[in-house]
Amino acid sequence: MLTDKRSLCSNIELWGGIECTINRIGDRYRDQLHYSKHYIRKDDIDKIAGLGIKTLRYPLLWEFHQSAPGEEINWEWATSQLNALQKNGITPIAGLVHHGSGPKFTSLCSDNFAEGLAEYASKVATRFPWIEYYTPVNEPLTTARFSGLYGLWYPHHKNDISFAKMLINQLKAVVLSMEAIRKINPAAKLIQTEDLGKTYSTPYLQFQANFENERRWLTFDILCGKLNAGHPMWKYFSRLGIPEKSLQFFLDNPCPPYILGLNHYITSERFLDENLEKYPAHTHGGNEIQFYADVEAVRVKHNNPSGLNVLVTEAWERFNLPIAITEVHLNSTREEQLKWLSEIWTTCLELKNKGVDIKAITAWSIFGAFGWDRLLTSEKMEYEPGAFDIRSGVPRATALAGMIQALTEKKIYFHPVLGDKGWWCKESRFYHCNRIDLPANLSLLSNCIKPVLIIGKTGTLGNAFARVCSDRSIAHYLLGREDVDITNIQQIEDVIEKYNPWAIINTAGFVRVDDAESAVKNCFDANTLGPQLLASACKKNQVQFLTFSSDLVFDGNKKSPYYEDDKPCPLNIYGKSKARAEEIVLKTYDEALIVRTSSFFSPWDKYNFIHHVVENLSANNDFMAACDVVISPTYLPDLVNACLDLLVDGESGIWHLTNNGEITWAELAITIAEKASLNPNKIICMNADLMNWIAPRPKYSVLKSINGNLLPSLNSALNRYLEDRLTIKKEIEV
Repeated sequence: MLTDKRSLCSNIELWGGIECTINRIGDRYRDQLHYSKHYIRKDDIDKIAGLGIKTLRYPLLWEFHQSAPGEEINWEWATSQLNALQKNGITPIAGLVHHGSGPKFTSLCSDNFAEGLAEYASKVATRFPWIEYYTPVNEPLTTARFSGLYGLWYPHHKNDISFAKMLINQLKAVVLSMEAIRKINPAAKLIQTEDLGKTYSTPYLQFQANFENERRWLTFDILCGKLNAGHPMWKYFSRLGIPEKSLQFFLDNPCPPYILGLNHYITSERFLDENLEKYPAHTHGGNEIQFYADVEAVRVKHNNPSGLNVLVTEAWERFNLPIAITEVHLNSTREEQLKWLSEIWTTCLELKNKGVDIKAITAWSIFGAFGWDRLLTSEKMEYEPGAFDIRSGVPRATALAGMIQALTEKKIYFHPVLGDKGWWCKESRFYHCNRIDLPANLSLLSNCIKPVLIIGKTGTLGNAFARVCSDRSIAHYLLGREDVDITNIQQIEDVIEKYNPWAIINTAGFVRVDDAESAVKNCFDANTLGPQLLASACKKNQVQFLTFSSDLVFDGNKKSPYYEDDKPCPLNIYGKSKARAEEIVLKTYDEALIVRTSSFFSPWDKYNFIHHVVENLSANNDFMAACDVVISPTYLPDLVNACLDLLVDGESGIWHLTNNGEITWAELAITIAEKASLNPNKIICMNADLMNWIAPRPKYSVLKSINGNLLPSLNSALNRYLEDRLTIKKEIEV
């Protein structure tokens, strides 16, 4: 939990990094800085400086600056960025190629790649002679594998010869680039990065694992002048026809890194298994002789020593060079990101105390990353946040930023969600492991772990939170009316004293919109008084508070999406109770979090519109739906996960959370019918006036957020709903 006092006196630095890949797929370049809008935001460097970071891996990429050989380079953007770094006292580590293949006039297979990059490196050093640290090529081995062996990136080759040529070309580019830079700045230092991976296997595939475990060191072995005739991989290159003079070049021109930059991800360690039936089809592959599954080692029970401790120790013993962990990132939930960085930091402290010369750990992807869930090969560049979430256009600090700042200031960092281990340490991570659901009420919680209290035991939303908290290993209790009456302040105080929560999530309330018209007091008691009293108790006891509101606080006259700062004007009693609750909760506790949402649907219950559509059409029944009411539906798993992230981040105020898209009820019914291969002609479209609704509804209540679209598209949500519904059905049948 980073509460160890050793973290206060450690001389391990905390560096930062911006995901900056420019990779090529066919003729199209994908530029991470374009997607993240780093090119056009003016204060990104200031925000990084605010975290206390003093060393930053920073891109001065060849592909961005030079589109044609010999052209005059415009250094305006680079100059302004580097000036900002200097102003903030941040030392840059200049990256020149990051998983790239160079501009269009070259490629990883081209004879002019190395000389071309060296020429560009010379121009960088000439323009910025004060830059001391360089990474001319990021992860050469990894890039050669993805571009030369797997065919994922340009030039999309799938053979060992291409892999070998690409690796040699990139490493020669490193040597020549550093030579060119040092002619201008003799003090320039190489920080060479590479993925810190290792392969394990069944006995049958040990030969393949042994080969990959020799191959994994090639970047550093070659630069350090270790690849000679006695090296296990020398024959590999010879067999592929790589000229001996190409290998001799590195023996004649050794270029050992000043610091080994080791990039470590959960996916870095692999396990090979010939028993293909045990693993998903997308993991199946092989070599020229054997077929096998290639999976994350962390998901397989094996007896091999593994993990960062083992891998760093091996690198230290092999090279005896200073080490920095140059990428630490996890695409996961917010608390798992915290746990991952915490674990890496703690492990490195232990290694440092054992004598390993670890200089730094790098919080990677400060502004998040795009498309890495599909290895940058898809047009769908899904976003994953980092220390900042940029989806609103203005970077918003996440809980990870708080941890980074604590580390740079050598302070103790604590968050209640760090009380449990990450998923990569749990039995449930293994393939074919029976999923063990945690009970809704965790009666065996350790006294040192503060839970989340979820109010609303009988409701759809409360049960969804309990389910997702179990999946995310967030300690929690799910309480019902028999446990606490939220209109009774003393009972609220009693449960807070009993459970000592760090947060309360209120999902209880009066939800029957039409019935509210004749049950005004009951509606206001549940939807307004209850949240007010909960907010008051949470403020008194310094407990975070999350409660929910609705799109029905608006009257629909706007005819364009409603944002958080739009003034509520409800049409019905239910909407009035929610609007009043918003006002009084924030007046009572300005640090409360209120989430407005709309029309959620879920694979976990039967009480939602889409379930009724599917069930009725499956039975060949007609289904009536309003064709003149426009909404923004919300997929419940997406909503709950986003809410938990915001809660972990410590966010407050009003947020709109719905899946990105707007649609009428009738269009929604037709869309799900078509996606489920049901008969859309059974949908009877009619005006809202004919729907027999008692309470008036806004004809347009689409929600959008000034805080950014935190949820995926509605189309994605509907597809996943059908997939999840089928999966749950199969689980029930089994």
